[in-house]
Order: sequence, then structure tokens, then C-alpha cells
Amino acid sequence: MTTLNDVAKTIRSKNAGTDRITFDIIFQNKTDYEEVKSSGSITKSTLAELYGISEGEITDFVEYAPANAIKFTIRRPRPSGDPGDGDIFGSQQYAPLLGVEIK
Repeated sequence: MTTLNDVAKTIRSKNAGTDRITFDIIFQNKTDYEEVKSSGSITKSTLAELYGISEGEITDFVEYAPANAIKFTIRRPRPSGDPGDGDIFGSQQYAPLLGVEIK
């Protein structure tokens, strides 16, 4: 079994304003990028399921070949710094991506 963590050079998340979190998945080479892209393992649908949100909560989804990267942005359930917000900087939200199986 190959996971996203096995093939991605960088997997990260961070704030994109007070009400969104953006994610970057960057690959070392075009081969790995194309393999993941064509596998169907990272799509709006699979990401919505992984994060327990509707596809409508994913505001952006970009496959950017010049950088061998996939980037997506989701709406935060509450604004950054709001009472009950467990990750003010949005920097810990990437963890579920690590175990995504590449088919």
C-alpha cells in the first residue's frame, strides 16, 4: 500500500484568512504528481469525505502541473481564534492527508 505521505515531498495546511484553511500537496517530480492525479485518490469528492464536509465547503481545488502540486481550500467551521477554535493557524489540519491511499 502506497500512501500520499510516501510520494509527496510536502503536505501542509495554513490559514487563508480568518475563515479558510488552504492545503498544499507538492510532489518531487512529475511522475509522482501524475500518478496521484490519475489515481483519483485526491479529488473534491474524496477530500470532502476525508474531512467530513460537503463539496461546497471546498472553495478552491487546483491541480497545478508547473509546480507538481495540488492545492485546495476549505471553509473553516469557525473563524480563526474564535472560542473553541483548536488550531488558530490552521497548521495542523493536514494530518488526515498523510494516510490517503494511492490506488
